[in-house]
Amino acid sequence: MSSNHPIIAVTGSSGANRQTVRETFEKLCHREGLLAAYVQGDGFHRFDRNTMKQAIADAAKDGNPNFSHFCAEANLFEEQEMLYRTYSESGMGKRRFYLHNWKEAEPFSDEGLSPGEFSPWEEIPGGTDMMVYEGLHGWVSTDGVNLANLVDLKIGVVPVVNLEWIQKVHRDTGMRGYSEEAVIDTILRRMPDYVRDIVPQFRRSDINFQRVPVVDTSNPIIANDVPTVDESVVVIRFRKPEEFAVDFPWLLKNLDDSWMSRRNTIVVPGGKMSLAMQIILTPIINRMMEKRAAA
Repeated sequence: MSSNHPIIAVTGSSGANRQTVRETFEKLCHREGLLAAYVQGDGFHRFDRNTMKQAIADAAKDGNPNFSHFCAEANLFEEQEMLYRTYSESGMGKRRFYLHNWKEAEPFSDEGLSPGEFSPWEEIPGGTDMMVYEGLHGWVSTDGVNLANLVDLKIGVVPVVNLEWIQKVHRDTGMRGYSEEAVIDTILRRMPDYVRDIVPQFRRSDINFQRVPVVDTSNPIIANDVPTVDESVVVIRFRKPEEFAVDFPWLLKNLDDSWMSRRNTIVVPGGKMSLAMQIILTPIINRMMEKRAAA
């Protein structure tokens, strides 16, 4: 952890709609006059699209039919840890991008890169106030790596599983060109890694945002559309509210129709998820910047 160069990690499974938090930080930084370095977790995958297909096939031949991007063997956790350490010490470090589609690949067209490949490693911009990681393994811990000790604010985005599946099916078929059968196969194949490598992180989240639909999602495979935010509520759980000086009465007053379900948990209408994130995160980030200025 670092007062001079704080690190914020936003973690959730593929299809968890982490982008909402990214957009919240962009608005927050614009309003508060802050500059953030954004890091895409997919850039720390070990394999590009084609080599990942071969790695999955090789693992299946060796008796592991569940090899996926969720597991440690498919990721560069050592490089991610190095980025965290380097940024916390100096505000610098290296990142790269995984190019999911032609829109993301277009800025690298002069380098002949295509969807499914990585951009070259590059230095993150200098002079930033904080680093915001967004991906699968924000604070993962393995036998050799413990990222949690290097993160100043851990934010989990964890929709209920059926909603997560619906969002993934619609995103991967509609935006990334996969067939529904391929997406379902991916969900099933990586479930053991999801339970072993992704879920344990949320036990250590400082704040979890969990969207819960209030419409029927009992069969996520055949859902015609993704439940809207207005068809949902958001359960927001603080691991240790006292560490962030959370003022629950103030939150209830400023978030209409919200209520407390436990002493450390507030429930808000789904349509107010972005507003809730801004109201909750702004004072936390401001206190981080005050500590940074003092340091």
